[in-house]
Amino acid sequence: MGRPEVRVFPNLEDLSQQAASRFEELANRRITEGHIFAAALSGGSTPRQLYQLLASPPFSDRIPWRSVHLFQVDERCVAPDHPDSNYRMVHEALLSKGLVPALNFHRIAAELPDRDAAARQYAEELARILKPHASGWPRLDLVFLGMGPDGHTASLFPGSAALNERSRWVVPNYVDQLKAWRLTLTFPVLNAAAEVIFLVAGADKAETLRRVLDASSEADQFPAQRIRPVEGQVSWYVEQATRLL
Repeated sequence: MGRPEVRVFPNLEDLSQQAASRFEELANRRITEGHIFAAALSGGSTPRQLYQLLASPPFSDRIPWRSVHLFQVDERCVAPDHPDSNYRMVHEALLSKGLVPALNFHRIAAELPDRDAAARQYAEELARILKPHASGWPRLDLVFLGMGPDGHTASLFPGSAALNERSRWVVPNYVDQLKAWRLTLTFPVLNAAAEVIFLVAGADKAETLRRVLDASSEADQFPAQRIRPVEGQVSWYVEQATRLL
């Protein structure tokens, strides 16, 4: 695999603008071709500004939202109105504006006491909406991912059991570092996507980013290194403060 595209932006605002432009471009292309546009959204603080931009003019006016379906990359096992909920952040930044039809946002019900049932339920939702890739995995048009200072992405943390999942689409994953459960899409699903964009901001991630992108470094040392779309592309949108390369 060749070196992924890395784009460096002076600040998070410019990074978010370019990510929103890419979302708009891909959505309109797919929908003009007669398809729905399916994107998976990450949580955390970095993508909030992106979601706010998508919900505001001019992007909100140029995206045909009725043909857009949005999924979650992962979710914390908390109630949807909990301060730590990824859904709550996405709802506040984007969904509350009323642009996305309610049935077009597909929420992970991570608050269910039976986490395995919640994972199966979300896999069934993916299968209901998405056409499978030739490999049999669901095919997302775009996935936005983040990366933590420890190199985790989605809720695929170093040393966690979900790193080894090869058959399930969605799994509960206990994160020992956080003493908490999460639900997450698995590597095979993420790597079946047509396009993956990492959004990375913050100086605390700079050294990890350098090691993740260093072609001479130990392969698969960090979960983020294992994002390699089978028939797609991966790009890194990086804030200048994070760039030490």
